[in-house]
Amino acid sequence: MSEKGPVTQPWVHALPFMQQTVLLTAIRGPDGIAKYHPSKYLLRWFRRCVLLSAMDGEALVTPYDNNGGSFTGPSIDEPADGDWWGAMQELVGQYLRSLDELPHHFQLHFMHAAEIVGYKHPDPIIRGWWNKTYQRLVYDMHLWPEEVGQLDARLGDNRDGWLERADAATTA
Repeated sequence: MSEKGPVTQPWVHALPFMQQTVLLTAIRGPDGIAKYHPSKYLLRWFRRCVLLSAMDGEALVTPYDNNGGSFTGPSIDEPADGDWWGAMQELVGQYLRSLDELPHHFQLHFMHAAEIVGYKHPDPIIRGWWNKTYQRLVYDMHLWPEEVGQLDARLGDNRDGWLERADAATTA
């Protein structure tokens, strides 16, 4: 087991605080939703991409590794060919078809967290999968994806950058 330290993976520590905070707000699933809802399986994969496993202090780099408890457990069974991308994108489709059951607030936190992992994760396969997922979440709402420079301006630990993209009704 690795030495105790932050529960977040090292790549997260290099992000601006505002982006780290977005990732942390998405860690917890929505209240009142069944344990085996598609959102819970996507959250398990999200947690594996952001957190270290409490069991051994290591990053879980596939959505099917049997390590982790129910919080970071597997999202799918191991595919025979090891290619998990398609099976996980099917899960995204199930999630999108179930959005009416979920709090909008949760969906926004999850979408923005997917954006950050999709732009910032160091592993190109994981980063690519989350970027595709972010695009699907955005397109489902008939919106355009934010570009990485826009993300960094909005959540770059700069109040002016944040205010530039905020609505006056919700600024403090």
